Amino acid sequence: MGLHPQLIDAHCHFDDASFDVDRQQALSRAEQAGVTQQIIPAIKAAWWPRIKQLCLDHPGLHPSYGLHPMFLTDHQDEHIDQLSEWLAAEQPVAVGECGLDFYIEDPQPERQQRLFEAQLELAGRYDLPVIIHARRSVEEVINTLRRFPGLRGMLHSYSGSEQQAHRLIEMGFYLSFGGPVTYERAKRLRHLVKSLPLESLLIETDSPDQPDTQHRGERNEPAYLPLILELFSQLRSQPAQEIAAQTRLNTQQLFRLQ
Repeated sequence: MGLHPQLIDAHCHFDDASFDVDRQQALSRAEQAGVTQQIIPAIKAAWWPRIKQLCLDHPGLHPSYGLHPMFLTDHQDEHIDQLSEWLAAEQPVAVGECGLDFYIEDPQPERQQRLFEAQLELAGRYDLPVIIHARRSVEEVINTLRRFPGLRGMLHSYSGSEQQAHRLIEMGFYLSFGGPVTYERAKRLRHLVKSLPLESLLIETDSPDQPDTQHRGERNEPAYLPLILELFSQLRSQPAQEIAAQTRLNTQQLFRLQ
């Protein structure tokens, strides 16, 4: 692919235990691939301290603290107050990963909605962007965001419709894409990557989840981000350099990175 500019993985769970065996090597592989920075979103309160330590140890990694909708059994109501304290004290780059997931067993939609809105309220209070997980819930997420005007953020691993994408972009949100777009059958995702304005797109791996076609069934890692970039380049008939530069700028602007 030739030399490419520096890339930012807009969504990576690099604190995951699956990296405990080779985290330093995985980081080196990422840097060799041009991935110099990563956004590390939290999924539950118990793991905030390890994300904090990871990002202190590696300046290119940026923490985000939140409560993921798929881990409802781990969340306590007092975690929202704790989150407020963490946001005030730690000054992360974002709130999240938060959102709505109506695909999981026993989704408890009312509880998910309460936790999501509490985190959106904190994002507004601390003037931070939100990292949103929306699975089978994009319409509900849009309707919720309408009640919090002025918030900014990203929908990670976007899976909604083109019409919903345009509504989110009009509201000032970015849409992020990763491994799923590399699968031939992902016609709708590929159409979105091809047709949406590049100024509103981010690229991510969601490591260790959602590997691309070349690494199907394996642990995903940030070093594979250039494969997403390459596919964007093919789908949009645009040089990889241009896409890398714009998606990097988008990520820097959203998270106020230096």
